[in-house]
Amino acid sequence: MQIDPTTYADLSIFLAEEDSSIFHRLDFTRTQSGKDILLQAFKHPLKTQEEIQATQAILQAIREKISQWPERVTNGTLLVVEKFLDYPMDAMPASPARFQSSLYRLLHGPDFSLARYSLTHVVDLVRGLKAITDLFPQQAWPEQLARTLARTCSLLQHRQLTALLERAEGTAFNTSETIRYARFFHQAFHRQTQELIQLFGRWDAWYSMAKAMDAYGLVFPEVTHEPTPRLEAEGLFHLLLSHPVPYDICMDAQAHFIFLTGANMAGKSTCIKAVGLATFLAHLGMGVPAQRMRLSVFDGILSNINVSDNIAKGESYFYNEVHRIRQTIETIRDGRRWLVLIDEIFKGTNIQDAMKCSLAVIRGLLRIRQTLFILSTHLYEIGEDLKDEPTIRFRHFQTSIIDDQLTFHYQLREGISQDRFGYLLLQQEGVVGLLEAL
Repeated sequence: MQIDPTTYADLSIFLAEEDSSIFHRLDFTRTQSGKDILLQAFKHPLKTQEEIQATQAILQAIREKISQWPERVTNGTLLVVEKFLDYPMDAMPASPARFQSSLYRLLHGPDFSLARYSLTHVVDLVRGLKAITDLFPQQAWPEQLARTLARTCSLLQHRQLTALLERAEGTAFNTSETIRYARFFHQAFHRQTQELIQLFGRWDAWYSMAKAMDAYGLVFPEVTHEPTPRLEAEGLFHLLLSHPVPYDICMDAQAHFIFLTGANMAGKSTCIKAVGLATFLAHLGMGVPAQRMRLSVFDGILSNINVSDNIAKGESYFYNEVHRIRQTIETIRDGRRWLVLIDEIFKGTNIQDAMKCSLAVIRGLLRIRQTLFILSTHLYEIGEDLKDEPTIRFRHFQTSIIDDQLTFHYQLREGISQDRFGYLLLQQEGVVGLLEAL
């Protein structure tokens, strides 16, 4: 699936502020190696139904073992092992008898101390991986999980590692054993030990994705392979909200455009982002924040949500809006299946221009039938000009005045909003009173 940097930013996938970042919210990895692999998964969403379903099968298998998942390998474990592998150790004797071992310890004290300390972490890595493989006895696992499992088991079956695993846990290494095993991992098994670290990262990334699903109650969507785009969701909500109000969404080739209206703060932007985020997570092979979701495979997501001006380049807000719309049209006219999310179109110009430009863009976008569109606007009036379009659906968020206070229901309803509460909000915030007192 294709997603550009603007869309990643609009959907808050990667943000420096961890509380607002989807990646940070879903990152349950325990090691940097696992986090790096998870990051790559987020940067490269899957492209086919087969890939998505294969990842779903892997995560389901991991979820069934999540309560038994071993915790002995930490990021510190891998850091120590990596540092040990990269450290230029003084040459260790190939046949470390007692005399040669004692002499090495005497003449190369710092290196021996590093080897002895690092060896305990190497053992933790080996035992941790063995504990993971023990969770998956021989049977028909999903292909990629089976390959990772087979490779992990193959490396662990080396006679030196087998001997390590047979030792009683906590048994100290004597001087000769320390040098013999340190030399083995640092030289003879160096590349394989690095591969063990990478394998643990793969297991850690899968664990994180499965753990996130359980932590947030995510459910696997049904992903279909069909020639036209489809997106149906019941009980959809945004992952970053602590008390979300769920929505129901239904879009297909016969209803491929949602015209979304409502007052400021009514929930339009959150709804748009929730749809985009759920579609993104589905293409990772993960669960989605919904009670149920069914969607086709999309070739990409494009958004136009957080447009800004660029003073350094002398570009106005409206210019950048137009540029982003042009960029979007040029991209999606390729006949592939896209999801396009547009929030508050043409805010950067006067209302007459905005209405004229919006109508022209919407009528043009309606002709692109392989793409699903959700577009929000405050320009309620143009809805009247679009009511005869057969594939457009009008939805809005209702706002009420209760005891002279605005009440937001956050529920998606049919029709076009008629709410106009700008002046009331100005009064409630005391702006009108301050002006009248001047």
